[in-house]
This record gives sequence, C-alpha cells and structure tokens, in this order.
Amino acid sequence: MHPNFKYREDFSLRHNNSNQEDINAMLKTIGVNSLATLIDQTVPSKIRLERELRLPNPKTEFEFLRDFKQIMGQNKIFKSHIGLGYYDTITPTVVLRNILENPAWYTAYTPYQAEIAQGRLEMLLNYQTLIIDLTGMELANASLLDEGTAAAEAMTMLFGQKSSDKGDAFFISSLCLPQTIDLLKTRAEPIGIEIIVGDHHSVDVTDTKFFGMLLQYPAANGEVFDYKNLVDAAKENDVQVVVAADLLALTLLTPPGEWGADVVVGCSQRFGVPMGFGGPHAAFFATKEKYKRSIPGRIIGVSVDSEGNRALRMALQTREQHIRREKATSNICTAQVLLSIMAAAYAIYHGPEGLKNIAGKIYGLTELLAAGLKKLGFT
Repeated sequence: MHPNFKYREDFSLRHNNSNQEDINAMLKTIGVNSLATLIDQTVPSKIRLERELRLPNPKTEFEFLRDFKQIMGQNKIFKSHIGLGYYDTITPTVVLRNILENPAWYTAYTPYQAEIAQGRLEMLLNYQTLIIDLTGMELANASLLDEGTAAAEAMTMLFGQKSSDKGDAFFISSLCLPQTIDLLKTRAEPIGIEIIVGDHHSVDVTDTKFFGMLLQYPAANGEVFDYKNLVDAAKENDVQVVVAADLLALTLLTPPGEWGADVVVGCSQRFGVPMGFGGPHAAFFATKEKYKRSIPGRIIGVSVDSEGNRALRMALQTREQHIRREKATSNICTAQVLLSIMAAAYAIYHGPEGLKNIAGKIYGLTELLAAGLKKLGFT
C-alpha cells in the first residue's frame, strides 16, 4: 500500500450545498446559460470585483479548528468594569445544566394552551412575583426584550394615558444608560414625542409640556440619588415617572414603588444570565394596577381549572396583538421566557438573604476598588 500524504478531505462536501446539476436546472428555469451571465445581468459593474477573491488554500475541519484555536489564544482576557447595564454573573450549575443547557426549555411556542404548559407558567409567575417584590409595584409582566425596549414601552404607555392638558415632551435624565436614551429617541420620533435630555436636578416639572420622565436608579455613573422630592413634585403636576432600576441593587435599596414611581423597568441579566456579548437578556416591566389593561407583554395569572383546582393561564390577553391585532396596546408581545425563567431560578436558588449577600459583596468590592484606584491617583 502506498499512503497518499497529499490527501486532504474536502470539507465542503460535508455541507448540503448545490451541485452543478442543480445549478444548471435553476439557470435553465430563469433563462440564463451561466452564473457569470447571471451576475452580469444583475450586479452593477461599479460594485463588482474584477478579479478572483484572494483566498488561502482550503483546510480540513481539523486544521481549521487547530488554527482557529491558535488565533483565539492570542486574545488577552480582561475584566470589564464598564458596566452600563451589563455585568458578569455566576450562573449556578443547577440552573446552567437544568435550564440553559436543557433543550426541553427551548421553544418558540407561546403557552396559549395553558393546560400543557403549567410548569413554564409556574416559573414565569415566579419571575413576576420576584419583580413585584423587588420593585415595590403592584403588577409585572412576564418579561420584555431588553431594558431600552421596556423603557420605550413605558414611555408610549404613559403617552397614551396622558391628560389632554399635558404636552408631548418626555424628560430623560442625562444619567440614564446611553443605549436606553438612544432607543427612546428612535421610538419617540415617529409618534410625535419630544425627547428632552437633561439634569434631573434642574428639570421644571411644573412645565405643562412634560407628561412623563425617566430616571436611572442607580445612575449610569453608579451614584444613588434620593428621587423622593422630585417624584413628589412630579406627581403634584401630573407628570408620570418611569424608573430604570438595577434589579440586584434593589435588594438593598428602597424600592421605587415606595417613593412613587409609576413604572419600573430594567434588566434581569444580573440574576445568573451570561452577558452573551450584549444579549439576549430578559427585561422586566412593573407598574400599578390601574395600568393593567395598558401594560405591554404577557401576564401570567392564577385561575382555576374545570375541577376547581389552582391553575395558571395567560391573563388579560385582549390587550395583545394575537387578538386585537392593530388595536393592541403594544406590538411588543415578545417575552424572553428562557432567560426570565433562568432569573427566577437564580432567585429561588439563592433566596432573599443570598441575594442580599451577593449585592452586599459587590458593593463592598466596589468600595475597595474605588479606594485602591484613588490611592493610585485616579480620581
């Protein structure tokens, strides 16, 4: 036997791609005799490359993975202290293995048929309860896409509820997360809302042009403000208040619901959900009972079955687009179910005291880092 040392497995054959026979049949169907002719007829010459692509020689799968690992090995791994709504977290192994890595939780199915989705609904109810407890609000939905989307939904909900003597301006504290500010500007423009970004210390809530405002808690720079007096003044002037809050920080801070917030939004990523290069993560949206028919997203409610036993179901569905279509209170009906279930499981796993201890440890380590940086001359 004479071994062929030049043999290289053709990796492309491992893929279900087109063959020449298929290509010829498709070209015949559209009345073209070659791919080159098709390109000549469809791609403008100004944007075409007039030479062959300069590509390296093909590699086998093994060679590609080996070389790719060598390239990856050149990366330097740093700890990110940027924050701004995204924070590294530890996912408990039991949550990782039984939820995130368990394909049984992965589905595009919406639990419209409640009788076969009680387990999923139970975890979503846990998530809603977690959000209600930490925000101090009366009602929460089963998650939204991200914090910026949730803030935009809060703004549009309050815009639809504003009294006739209020204007179309929405104030945003300049210490809100930059990505949230940008998203709100994008959402506001087509529906005629004027966005005003500024210092929350100097905003004039007596100005009738304002129908609502957004505050960050803690602020994007990490500072925790006492918003009580501002919120009281806003309420006296019929200005509705949205608070974008850090869910883990709320285990230590006074809940926004206790100092007058109308809507509390945020992201539950810190509750055991990996950063994932910026997403996906489950947002939360909590508000007052009076907004229950205007709140976006899905709500899981407790009911009874035909035999009188406790059962869970999707509640107040007449708000949603699968029933009301263009008359729905919101067209954001997407929930990050898998990730909200992870966040709920994380909270159950650690319990109230465990969550407080985690938040306290983070606060303490932040204080140590700040003291160390100050000692090194960074102020």
